[in-house]
Amino acid sequence: MLEDELNVSIRDRDGVAIIDLVGDVTTFAEEKINSAYAQVNEKGARAILLNFRQNDYINSAGIAILIGIVTEVNRNNQKLAVSGLSQHFQKIFRMVGLAQYIDIYQDEEEAVKGFAATATQ
Repeated sequence: MLEDELNVSIRDRDGVAIIDLVGDVTTFAEEKINSAYAQVNEKGARAILLNFRQNDYINSAGIAILIGIVTEVNRNNQKLAVSGLSQHFQKIFRMVGLAQYIDIYQDEEEAVKGFAATATQ
């Protein structure tokens, strides 16, 4: 079933709301991703990490979903980063302009440290 291609979970690490995305980010992921963002936003999250560590596929509809999240994050004066993207998807994020609005980290550890560093500036 295509609807089950993405599992989304939320956790907190050192004041960073982490949204783990396990599976494919396609049009079927929209409700799950937007719901996860709404939950962390409702809890007052200022730093949000989308963790793509266990993700193999993001299509154009998935990119559009992420652009919508970037728009909401900017509107709510939050900070958004991603981690765990393959080199291929890092390149795509740069090509479509997402990298202008979000920080891209290799892994969760680096991202959490990056949030801590910007919070002290």
